[in-house]
Amino acid sequence: MSVPADRKEQIYRAAARLFSEEGYRATSMRDIAGALDMKAGSLYSHIRGKEDLLWEIVSRVADEFDAALAEVRGAPLAPAAKLRRALEAYTAVVARNLEFATVLFQDWRHLPADRRAAIALRRDAVEGVFREIVAQGVQAGVFDPSLNVKLTTVLALSGANWLPNWYRPQGALSPTEVADAFADLLLRGVERREE
Repeated sequence: MSVPADRKEQIYRAAARLFSEEGYRATSMRDIAGALDMKAGSLYSHIRGKEDLLWEIVSRVADEFDAALAEVRGAPLAPAAKLRRALEAYTAVVARNLEFATVLFQDWRHLPADRRAAIALRRDAVEGVFREIVAQGVQAGVFDPSLNVKLTTVLALSGANWLPNWYRPQGALSPTEVADAFADLLLRGVERREE
């Protein structure tokens, strides 16, 4: 029996909202069913279980990060422009998927070991794109030669990863404006320079 795609999508969205608000462990299948005005047993005709919901949610966001950064990675840009573009792409994915991204950032560790390892590899690949860009900037002499590539990458990603905690789509800043502010801070720093 095939499950209507829109019903399945409703289930994923309800689960993402509840996982992001309450946490994966604190959310029961009964909670998800209640949010959809369903009986808990009815969920199992649409999905196999809570772990599969978590896997689908984190995989979707990981897929979006991969696609967004693949376009940037191959772009013929100078390192500073490429770093800015990567931050814009990454931030746009987070802003477009606030609840799904929250689940990825906070709950992926609740997956079983094999799936957790798969997500960790994907996370490392995303970080690798940023490290590569920062390292290219150092090698090209446009970024400070004493720059710690790993820490710079962690700082760049941490700002965007924190978006679900404060960003509001109806707020004053667009995702691009947020990403550009992050890029400006990374590229220029906060120290005042003499004119």
